[in-house]
Amino acid sequence: MQLYFQYFTTSINNFTLPSRFTFPFYYEPHPLCEIATNEVQNYLQTQTDFEHNFGIDPSKKGLVIGKMFGVLVVQNQQKEIGYITAVSGKLAGKNIHKKFVPPVYDMLTKDSHFLQEEHVLNSINLTLEVLENNAEYISLQAQYLSENKKATADVQEKKETLKAAKKDRDLQRKKAKFELTFEAYTTFEKALSTESLEAKYFFNNVNRFWEHTLSAIKEKLSVFTNQIELLKEQRKTKSAALQQYLFEQYQFLNSNKEVKSLSQLFAETSEQNLPAGSGECAAPKLLQYAFSHDLKPIAMAEFWWGQSPNKEIRKHQQFYPACQGKCKPILTHMLAGIELDTNPLLQNPAIGKELETIFEDENLMVVYKPSEFLSVPGIHIQDSVYTRIKQQVKNISGPIIVHRLDMATSGLLVLAKNKKAHKDLQSQFINKTVQKRYTALLDGIVTDNKGTINLPLRVDLDDRPRQLVCYEHGKSAETNWEVIEKKNGKTKIHFYPISGRTHQLRVHASHTLGLSIPIIGDDLYGKKSDRLYLHADTLEFTHPSTKQKMVFQKKAEF
Repeated sequence: MQLYFQYFTTSINNFTLPSRFTFPFYYEPHPLCEIATNEVQNYLQTQTDFEHNFGIDPSKKGLVIGKMFGVLVVQNQQKEIGYITAVSGKLAGKNIHKKFVPPVYDMLTKDSHFLQEEHVLNSINLTLEVLENNAEYISLQAQYLSENKKATADVQEKKETLKAAKKDRDLQRKKAKFELTFEAYTTFEKALSTESLEAKYFFNNVNRFWEHTLSAIKEKLSVFTNQIELLKEQRKTKSAALQQYLFEQYQFLNSNKEVKSLSQLFAETSEQNLPAGSGECAAPKLLQYAFSHDLKPIAMAEFWWGQSPNKEIRKHQQFYPACQGKCKPILTHMLAGIELDTNPLLQNPAIGKELETIFEDENLMVVYKPSEFLSVPGIHIQDSVYTRIKQQVKNISGPIIVHRLDMATSGLLVLAKNKKAHKDLQSQFINKTVQKRYTALLDGIVTDNKGTINLPLRVDLDDRPRQLVCYEHGKSAETNWEVIEKKNGKTKIHFYPISGRTHQLRVHASHTLGLSIPIIGDDLYGKKSDRLYLHADTLEFTHPSTKQKMVFQKKAEF
């Protein structure tokens, strides 16, 4: 029996096996995965096999790190159904655990090449730290900065004096031409030329003085800087070599026993650099173990356990799809030859839905967009507000789309029917003179009644289209909000976005630094439901031709 194969402790006799394997990037967990997940979560709540602070138990000490876990329902050679489970990355500083399958490649085995090279790199880092904190080196750096500042100021002052003197001599020459005889002017010009040469000679001497002064300090500094540069170059070379070595050690199987390394898999993508942690996620670990031990994959799911990271939105015990950046190239290979559930992202959810025209004149239109309806054509689906309006409205020209709503969000959109109107309306959005209001239903009770959220956002490069809260690289995003109703454990709320970032309201609602309560039906930052309960109900702007204030409302149907 395989070491990590686990039988269900709960009866599964009444459940039917799925006919196709889970599409890993967008799925509803199969009931068998939910049962396996409950069993794993019960183990995590009671286990004594390892010490790790997930941020759930306030009495636990140490750095708080939540983790993604995965379950894979499998069938063994005896046709028995069970499951295996895995954790993304290391857990409690180790790769090998009692319940969780091992990594695809264990870089932490005793005397491994990775650990040996890591020791060398740590030694280089320690030497660099000693050098960079050397008292003489620090003193010389300060001295150089001080003297260089003096030199810059002195040379600049002398340069200005030189320019002023030259300007004065030019004026004297012009004046002397009219006042002096030819012989006297010749003598005067000679004196001015001599003065000019002496000034340049003096300026050159000033430059040479400072060059000599600074070069003497730089020579003393070079004793340190040469060593530091050499060590940094060694570290860079060794790090790159070690990284490449690791990329080759991660060898991924598929059901046909075909093997590909990380380097091979990502060479087929547009990624310039492999995302950190590629191959360490739960899903590849699970499939690797299954294929290595002749276990047939039946269904898979991944869930988050613990406190959410500061940047991402991860809810305790909630299911999540595999990430696009790290896992897509790997899982595409590993699942080759296995029949998967249909990719819902390839299906057009707008079929059978219609746009409602709220207002129309020769310059613009205001339409109501239902939920699950694209504003503009996507990569796989062309049907959208843009394509429908192009087909339905005669004599329409220009870019048409002035602003957008997420596919899942319903509500009001203003569209331009010509370039002039588009330019005017777009300017209003850029200058933030357009007033927008959204109604949302949150999956919990908001304690306060109103407030403002400021959380800068950027795209998650490893898992598009998800957004991250990032104070370093994110774009500013501000939202005002007020509670409308609290009922049955839900909160109806109005959002007034000041900026218009991608997924702004969804992230501001769900993030722990925002309201920490997701919008109902948010399949990216909360839980899937019959729809996303977010609706753009009010739109106010100035008409591009009449300059009259235009106000439109469409009440949310929830």
